[in-house]
Amino acid sequence: MLDTSKSLRALLLASALLAAALPAQQTAPDTTGVKRSTEPLFTSRDAWIAGGFVVTTVLLFPLDKHIAQNLQDQHNQSNRFFHHQATNVRLIAQPGALIIGGSMYAVGRLAHVERMADLGLHGTEAIIVGTIVTGAIKGTAGRARPFLGTDKPHDFKLGRGFGNGDYSSFPSGHTLAGFAAASAVTSETHRWWPSSTWYIAPVMYGGASLIGLSRMYNNKHWASDVAMGALIGTFSGRKVVQYHHSHPHNRIDRWLLGASIVPTDNGWALAFSATPPSVIR
Repeated sequence: MLDTSKSLRALLLASALLAAALPAQQTAPDTTGVKRSTEPLFTSRDAWIAGGFVVTTVLLFPLDKHIAQNLQDQHNQSNRFFHHQATNVRLIAQPGALIIGGSMYAVGRLAHVERMADLGLHGTEAIIVGTIVTGAIKGTAGRARPFLGTDKPHDFKLGRGFGNGDYSSFPSGHTLAGFAAASAVTSETHRWWPSSTWYIAPVMYGGASLIGLSRMYNNKHWASDVAMGALIGTFSGRKVVQYHHSHPHNRIDRWLLGASIVPTDNGWALAFSATPPSVIR
């Protein structure tokens, strides 16, 4: 029988393997304002990674019912510690991730800590991009959440998820937020301190995996929902960071990282830097 501790170990192992497989854009060029990258945004390696996630999601479909029912048994649900921690982890993902990212951006800009502003902006952007993609899939797939019946993991209906949260289970939005933040942080910090990836990646992806487990424990998502949310979040974080550092003069960075309020003879004015501080070494 599958119990909560086994599920936790499996998710943490998966996150560690993911961290090893995704060395935070090691092959992506660091353009730091010198020139544009000639490497495409999506590569064959990305296709292999995406394929691995998709295969994992498909393999989990037959196990969704079994995993959900075991997580909802009386022994697991009677544990108050699990209940409290599942709630705490959920709040860290939403709205916590957006609050943390927005706060890092604001503090970084006000205190002129360029890397903090860079990390906060790109992490928040990754969550927003992933949320848009996830929302479209949720509404289209129309999958029933497990609390409507753990014996109906294959209850999909085209378009049913739009406007009805009970039928927007696939994929997990909270998991998306956790993995988008983890991926963005790991990718950004790897550019600054390449030797830090071995400990930052497992911590970030491990925390994101706990978010997914909490959603399953709370009977809000199936295991396959979590796997697909992790896929979208991972790619959102990686590609947002790669795009911005491969296109240092893009409008978002110029407006939100390069803009500043400067004094003039007539008061104050908004000025834009040709090259955002975040892309200057």
